[in-house]
Amino acid sequence: MNEPKSRLKAHHLFTDYIYWILVASVPIITASVAICKNSLVWLMLYLAVLILFAVILLRFYCTHCPHYIRGEKVIRCMFFWGVPKYFKQRPGPLKVYEKAVTIIATVIVALLPIYWLIERPEFLIIYIFSIAVLVMTIRRYECCRCIYFDCPSNSVGKPGSEYSIKGEG
Repeated sequence: MNEPKSRLKAHHLFTDYIYWILVASVPIITASVAICKNSLVWLMLYLAVLILFAVILLRFYCTHCPHYIRGEKVIRCMFFWGVPKYFKQRPGPLKVYEKAVTIIATVIVALLPIYWLIERPEFLIIYIFSIAVLVMTIRRYECCRCIYFDCPSNSVGKPGSEYSIKGEG
């Protein structure tokens, strides 16, 4: 993680995946515990929505990413490791409807547990802070080195001579 920000990240390692899953698990576990305290049925629904969200993200967002488009038969990125590529690869920028679907799905997943978290203010604080840490860490360590230049979150800018692919420069 101490690599220069100008160095592009062409490949994720399994340790990257473990790190990001651990960071992303904090808000998920916090929400799950808050929901479980009230209803096991709602917890199962929440977990089902999370799985559906992962499928939606893969279909509408990830299928454009170079980490998905690689010639490998499975995905090897920061959030999906070893998952078979079920969807057709679609290089290039996301269409407006794909951005909309991704944003709406993210908002739904983030807001779904709020009802139960409000009942447990200490969990709500952990949830909000952990989501903030997740988003800020992604922006700080991934978006500034991302090889998917058409991604709306990419903060590298257009490829140029000042950037080099990790392992090639």
